[in-house]
Amino acid sequence: MSSDLDAGSADTIAQNDMTGLEEGTDSVQGKQKDKAPPSSDEKIKALGTTNEVGMKPDIPPEGGTAGWLCVLGSAIGLFCTFGFLAAIGVFQTTYEQTSLKSYSPSDISWIFTVQLSLMWILGPVFGRVTDSYGPTPIMIPCSLLCIFSLCMLSLSTKYYQIFLSQGLGFGLGAGGIFTTCFVVSGQWFVKRRGLAVGIVTCGSSLGGVIFPFLVNELTKDIGFAGAMRYTALFEAVLLAAACILVKARLPRKKWNPDLRWFDFRLLVDKSFGLYTFGAFLVIAASVPGRIIPGAVGDKFGYFNVMTTVSTLTGISVFCLWVPFDYHRSQAAVIVFALAYGLVSGAYISLMMPCAAKSGSIETLGQRFGTFQSVVAIA
Repeated sequence: MSSDLDAGSADTIAQNDMTGLEEGTDSVQGKQKDKAPPSSDEKIKALGTTNEVGMKPDIPPEGGTAGWLCVLGSAIGLFCTFGFLAAIGVFQTTYEQTSLKSYSPSDISWIFTVQLSLMWILGPVFGRVTDSYGPTPIMIPCSLLCIFSLCMLSLSTKYYQIFLSQGLGFGLGAGGIFTTCFVVSGQWFVKRRGLAVGIVTCGSSLGGVIFPFLVNELTKDIGFAGAMRYTALFEAVLLAAACILVKARLPRKKWNPDLRWFDFRLLVDKSFGLYTFGAFLVIAASVPGRIIPGAVGDKFGYFNVMTTVSTLTGISVFCLWVPFDYHRSQAAVIVFALAYGLVSGAYISLMMPCAAKSGSIETLGQRFGTFQSVVAIA
């Protein structure tokens, strides 16, 4: 009798425990159902302040050591790519006087036109890969391609050889580095993104000062072939540092095969569409000028600063260049160069922050890549 009672009591207790467990489970499930999913604005806000997307908790939301090192590496990347393009004048003159003297200046200029276009037109490819897998799958192959192209350029003597090495090879490699450095450096910052990207673009300005002088002097001393080999070695050291310093803030994610490479639907958004169309017109038609507007844009808005500098650029042309054309002097040219460089340089530093402002940080690569493709046509 006692054992039967004990067994019955045990069954009753077990049933009560199961009932309580089921009620607790239903209660938790009910709370989860009642809890509304976070809105897109809440998700975007969380990306800049929490580790919702898997970020390490010790990473500050506004860069930190790793973020500013990424900015340094990105500046080096633009120094070696966009900055190298500033030596186009040296290459044009050298080709006209040596290996390509039988070709017209217009034919020679197509080499640099293709090179510059490739730095932009493949932005959707590089941007999507960077969004999903980070900078390494782009930075390392593209850096090797740039170095290899310069080495092959040192051996080139015919038009098609120079076109393949400098136009196609270096253009493709430089495009990958350029896009990746812009996208990744923008991931580390929200409030100070304009300042960070402004510092990154200074790398191209510094390269624009150094490379024309470097290539010209080396060509005079050791010839064109030797100059390209020394330039390749110089870039190899710098790009190795850039590959080490440029690190993604966001974790890797699974590849989405349904996501479009080039998404025209992004242009339906009024702010992004008008901005991209305006950028297309500006391109088709400098250091302080790239840092200061970016920092000002962090406080007063990137589109507001972009509108202001675009207006000031037009004013500098109509109020300085046009009058100076009738009264030419060296002082007039210097004044115009300083004024125009100060206001127009802001365009480069504000490109990426304006694109980032139009969407979420998780699709920054895709959005900036779409913007690049439209601009590349110009």
